[in-house]
Amino acid sequence: MAEVTNELMYEFLKKIHSTMDRLENGLGEVKQEIVAVRLQALSTQTDGSNIYAITGRIDQRLERIEQRLDLRELAENQRPYEPK
Repeated sequence: MAEVTNELMYEFLKKIHSTMDRLENGLGEVKQEIVAVRLQALSTQTDGSNIYAITGRIDQRLERIEQRLDLRELAENQRPYEPK
């Protein structure tokens, strides 16, 4: 069995230190990617909310137009169109 010396321990600790540095750098990259994914998800959610808001406004405008034109096609029984 090899004898444990201060030099051997020092070399071992240097390897551990370099490994931890690489892990720390990799972890930083993963954190940045998670933030990017989170921002993309937030952007998608915002887009969906905007679409719902626009659709709601269009629906309200359509209802006002129908009321102004007095359109009641679906409420009344309709006869098929017969040309004379």
